[in-house]
Amino acid sequence: MKILTEKNGYCKIKQIPIQLRPSSVKHIMRLIYDLTEKEMKSDHRHELKTNVLADWLSHMPEWAKENLITIIIVVVLIIAVAAFYGWRLYSKNIIQAGEQTEFTNLLNQISSGKMQILQGQQSQGRDFSFVLLQPANSLQTFAQKTSNKRMAALALIKRAEALRAELHYGNVEEQYFINQTNLAKASYAEALEKCPTSPSLATSAKFGLGLCAEELGHFEQSRQIYQDIAEDPKFKHTLAAVRAKRRLQTMADYQKNIVFKPAPKAPESTAQTIPTDASQLPNIIQPFNIYRPLEFDMLHVPNEPAETNLPVDANVSGK
Repeated sequence: MKILTEKNGYCKIKQIPIQLRPSSVKHIMRLIYDLTEKEMKSDHRHELKTNVLADWLSHMPEWAKENLITIIIVVVLIIAVAAFYGWRLYSKNIIQAGEQTEFTNLLNQISSGKMQILQGQQSQGRDFSFVLLQPANSLQTFAQKTSNKRMAALALIKRAEALRAELHYGNVEEQYFINQTNLAKASYAEALEKCPTSPSLATSAKFGLGLCAEELGHFEQSRQIYQDIAEDPKFKHTLAAVRAKRRLQTMADYQKNIVFKPAPKAPESTAQTIPTDASQLPNIIQPFNIYRPLEFDMLHVPNEPAETNLPVDANVSGK
């Protein structure tokens, strides 16, 4: 082993003999061999890969001719998958936006229809409750064609509410009332089937079923529905749960028959009768009207005394 030393500015190399054990020599030789073999294998692998790629490129036209049908099928599948995902994206961004606009317009028609009903009752005394039937039917059609289950369920709930509002605003026969209430009940049930896991929609549909049962006179059934909503922990933070609890507290008041008291009798007329004889007319001054010509005979003037009845002044000479 050579060692570099420095003395008086000069470098000297001293060779020191080192004795290595046979095992150490074998270990070093093995390490050198492994490194060399690894480098050779890496170069060989790179060369093999280069040769394979060049060979594949050279045979690519022939391979393409042999597998032309397979290539066409794969390309068609890729185009179909891309078109499918593109359609889903279009449906989500464009079609749903149009459906939301249509749904909003239908809800606005119901609101404007209620205003029209009230105006007709107040101004004309007519029943315009039938105007709510058209948007109710449109909501049912919308729920059938939309692919959004949540929007379909909400449309069915609003349809049921419109059917019930038409009955409350108008004067209908008993059988018609029963039929329309059953239609509203079926609409609530269909909405519940579409979104059973959505707490807000599910409770709204169940609460509507309770109202329909109550309006049909099935009070025990409606009370059970309200209790199920109020006691279910899944519906604890929903508006329908609060309404159900309130309904249970006030439900007994709606079961009573309301009887109105008879209207009070009209008071008897106390107007003063005017005698027909002009001589018996009271000596009063009529109210003054600025738009009526002034007549002096309207004022009461006492008769002047006769000249013969005047007192005689002693200082005036006689005639």
